[in-house]
Amino acid sequence: MVGVCYEAESALKMINQHDPQLVFLDVEMPGKNGFEMLESLAAINFDIIFTIAFDNNAIKVIRFGALDYLIKPVDKDDLQTALKQIIKRRLQGSEKKLSALHSLLKKTSDFNFGKIAFHTQSSYELVSPENILFCESSSNYTYVHLNSGEKLLVSKTLKEIEDILDHATFFRVHHSFLVNLQFAIRYIKGEGGFLVLNNNMSIPVSRNKKDELLKIITHISA
Repeated sequence: MVGVCYEAESALKMINQHDPQLVFLDVEMPGKNGFEMLESLAAINFDIIFTIAFDNNAIKVIRFGALDYLIKPVDKDDLQTALKQIIKRRLQGSEKKLSALHSLLKKTSDFNFGKIAFHTQSSYELVSPENILFCESSSNYTYVHLNSGEKLLVSKTLKEIEDILDHATFFRVHHSFLVNLQFAIRYIKGEGGFLVLNNNMSIPVSRNKKDELLKIITHISA
C-alpha cells in the first residue's frame, strides 16, 4: 500500500493505522514539522527518507546524523540510490539517530557558515546575505540582485526568501521588493515614495509600508 499525506496529523493517523515499512518525510509541513511528528510516535518501526530543501543548513544536520535524505526537487537517480541503501540495511539504531538529529536541529547555528544556498536552474549559488542588494519577485521565482551587479533567478517565492533573511537588515518595502537596508542611501517622498540604493537604483515603496519604513529611517537618523 502507498499513501500520501499533506500535514502531520493525517500522517500520524496513517502511520499508526497501516504500520508502514518506509516513510518519505518532508522536514517542513503545516502544523508540526517532520521531527516533531516523529516525536509524537510511540515507536519508530519504519525506515525514513527525508525530503529537504537545500537551505537553512538542513543538509548539514542530516548528513551529520547519517540519515537518508533527498533534495527537492527529487532526482530519479538519487531516489533509486536511497532505496537501494534502505534495502541493504535494517532499522537498527534509527531511533537513537533520530534523537541525536533532533538535538542537532536545535543547534543549526553551530553549522552556520554565513551563506545561503540559492537554487537556480543550473546550480546552487552560495551567497553571503551581506552581498545581497535587493530581491525582486517574479511570480513563483525571485531575482536576487547582488552588489556585484550579478542577478540570480532563484526557485523560491519572495516570501520564502524573506523568511530566511535577517529581518533586522532586510525590509519588504513593496509586495515585489525586499531590500537590504545596508545599501539604502536616500528616501524620496511621495505617495509611497522611493528608496534609492547605493547603485542609484530606485525601489518603489508601497503606501502601506511607508510609515514602517519611515520609523526605521527616523530611528537611525542623526
